[in-house]
Amino acid sequence: MGDELKDTTFSRTQRRQYRHKIQQCLDVFETMLAQASFDCDPPLTGMEIEGNLIGADYLPTMANAGVLSSIDDPAFQRELGSYNIEFNVPPRQFTALSALDLEAEVRARLNAAEAKARAHDARIVMIGILPTLMPDHLSGDWMSDSARYVALNDSIFAARGEDIDIDIDGPEPLNLHVGDIAPESACTSTQLHLQVSPSDFASHWNAAQVVAGPQLAIGANSPYFFGHRLWAETRVELFAQSTDTRPDELKNQGVRPRVWFGERWITSIFDLFEENVRYFPSLLPEISDEDPADELAQGRTPQLAELRLHNGTVYRWNRPVYDVVDGRPHLRVENRVLPSGPTVADMVANAVFYYGLLHRLAREQRPLWTQLGFAVAHDNFRRAARHGMAARLFWPGLGEVSAAELTRRVLLPLARQGLEEWGVAAEVVDHYLGIIADRVTTGRNGATWQVATVRALQERGASRTAALSEMLRRYCTHMHTNQPVHTWPIDLD
Repeated sequence: MGDELKDTTFSRTQRRQYRHKIQQCLDVFETMLAQASFDCDPPLTGMEIEGNLIGADYLPTMANAGVLSSIDDPAFQRELGSYNIEFNVPPRQFTALSALDLEAEVRARLNAAEAKARAHDARIVMIGILPTLMPDHLSGDWMSDSARYVALNDSIFAARGEDIDIDIDGPEPLNLHVGDIAPESACTSTQLHLQVSPSDFASHWNAAQVVAGPQLAIGANSPYFFGHRLWAETRVELFAQSTDTRPDELKNQGVRPRVWFGERWITSIFDLFEENVRYFPSLLPEISDEDPADELAQGRTPQLAELRLHNGTVYRWNRPVYDVVDGRPHLRVENRVLPSGPTVADMVANAVFYYGLLHRLAREQRPLWTQLGFAVAHDNFRRAARHGMAARLFWPGLGEVSAAELTRRVLLPLARQGLEEWGVAAEVVDHYLGIIADRVTTGRNGATWQVATVRALQERGASRTAALSEMLRRYCTHMHTNQPVHTWPIDLD
């Protein structure tokens, strides 16, 4: 979650002052990009893993306050729903063997957190959307105890002026009206961070946008919501609709959504922050005491609190991040494309694949984004969310190909080259890219396994509700083995 707020309501005067302050922050940030020194060597990577809390009945349990109190670790934080938690993995250098250490540490800390959760009759499950979540679970006290979330909910609906329609097509279309942002809490993700220099930011962000479609196609893990089978990665469309501040009239005028892929390739990180300020009204206009221009003039590093807070309410799938640690500023690309789960091994493999691709594509002499229209990259992303492994994607030099063929022929070799250039040990490259290769060969990711298992259970006579519960039980069992999802059986015997 973001930083906590002091207030949940804001006056017109505050909003006007905030607009002035955020513009001041933007001006200072532009100066810093030209003059300041940013930490970037060696680059650090980071990971955030969002999860769900379930009871012994595999239904969501609204217990994150007690669970987090027992875990008693600042790396674990609440998220929007009181059945959500987040694990912030400490940042680290990406070295020869660091991926193995990352997997071991994440497993150990999640297992320790799981043991603490059991004292509250809760378990932690990493999955893009909890398949047993139903509308009744999001009525009443579903929201975490946080002024930030109350203010965010109120601001979204004040901006919109009416209830939100959730309207998602797919094999079993879903349409409903909601009066709060509760459905957003269903969307849990794995977020990957990469620290970069100002001069390298644009190439890395553009590369991340290029690979977002293929990345999502092979990592999809959210086929069910409220009992309906929808998209392979329903989380993408659900998140967009559940935070939409636009009534139909503003959509028809072309007003941009808060959950945004973007609309152009960039030349600087400043392009993204400038778009945020230019296009999006503030949702949480809390004003700090800092004078950023004075801080910079005094030789100190400005926090730019207003700019950072505003950036946290524009939900780009690849988000720019400005942060300050120990008085030193740095920049990160925050990749928010992937769902949570299915296993730690799968998530680390996804991360290694992504970092290898970024390292190679950001250094191409003829950048791939100069050969690919931005609208095509966005279309690839939407196709991947809808169809997952079955998506057909456009790629320069190949035309329209299956996600599997693209991954085998182009992306895995590029990722391997990038990882070798980064100095990652050969056995680590072989292990984690082997997981991606086998996932593509079998055609089995989290989404396909969930759908196939539910179908098999229903063919045996189970109701949809019972099939989803039993599927989740099996999912949790396999998750704790840490065997990659492509090895999970569907045989019910």
